[in-house]
Amino acid sequence: MSDTLIQAYLPLLVWTGLGLLICRFLPAAFPRLLGRALYWIGVPLQIFTLARQTQITVAVGLTPFVTIAALITGLGLGWSGLQWLRWRSIPDSSDIWEARSRQGSFILSTMIGNTGFVGLAIAPTFIDPAYHGWLVFYSVTQNLIGTYGIGVAISSYFGRDAKQNRWWMQVRDVLTVPSLWAFIVGTLTRPVAFPDLFEVGLHRSIWIVIPCALTLMGIRLAQLQGWKSLRLAIVPACLKVVLMPLLVGIATTLIDFEPSARLAMVLMSGMPTAFAGLILAEEYELDRELIASSILLSTILLLLTIPLWLLLFHVL
Repeated sequence: MSDTLIQAYLPLLVWTGLGLLICRFLPAAFPRLLGRALYWIGVPLQIFTLARQTQITVAVGLTPFVTIAALITGLGLGWSGLQWLRWRSIPDSSDIWEARSRQGSFILSTMIGNTGFVGLAIAPTFIDPAYHGWLVFYSVTQNLIGTYGIGVAISSYFGRDAKQNRWWMQVRDVLTVPSLWAFIVGTLTRPVAFPDLFEVGLHRSIWIVIPCALTLMGIRLAQLQGWKSLRLAIVPACLKVVLMPLLVGIATTLIDFEPSARLAMVLMSGMPTAFAGLILAEEYELDRELIASSILLSTILLLLTIPLWLLLFHVL
């Protein structure tokens, strides 16, 4: 397991480290420009490529239902946790959770997980190959319905002033998400043969998008203000990688899932806060500090929780 984790985390450490190093030499506007470029060009190109080149031909069972249930649960946990923190009201900073941008980032941090880069890199090692299709379909479903569906709606809602918000704005933003259309076009063009050079270019573009996303995270991490920033992310990080997978594990045990299927759902639901949350924060002017802190803490917690899920749900 340690070799797998090192292999999966090496690119994360290298590119995030690069962002940490170059942060001080970059113009102040660069992180937002990079985030918007990833939102409008980089991520859609990546999803278009994956939609064209990934064939999900294996049985996926109840994966879509579990994924959607996990997303709704994450949304509920995020909202409930936020209300609890607002009610708790720390004496010296009673308005710390009143900013809409921070509320939106809190819910995103709790709901969407890194099922692609981290999840699909780590989870297959612990899962029977017969259930690898469940992992892939969980990741696809979460990205389309969660990150670029519900996630965009939440970002759009909390990224605007409450007085200027209208329900049709969220609907418009979801329907115009470039990644959604990239997936549709990529799926529809599977039968179309592109020139080999073009196909190779599409495939290699993935290895540009991922380093850019990780570098952006490193830049934002460099701007954190130590414990003052990290303490805000303790609750969403714990909800995301501890409570969420625990609830999924209990539910799938009660439904009587096969051990490998149950573990697949637990591992994917317990992945750390998604890098895509930072991209949404850049696009919709949410709290980047909270998202970046949650990514950092939840990724560290992942190293501690994976052995726990293997112990509890692999042979239970």
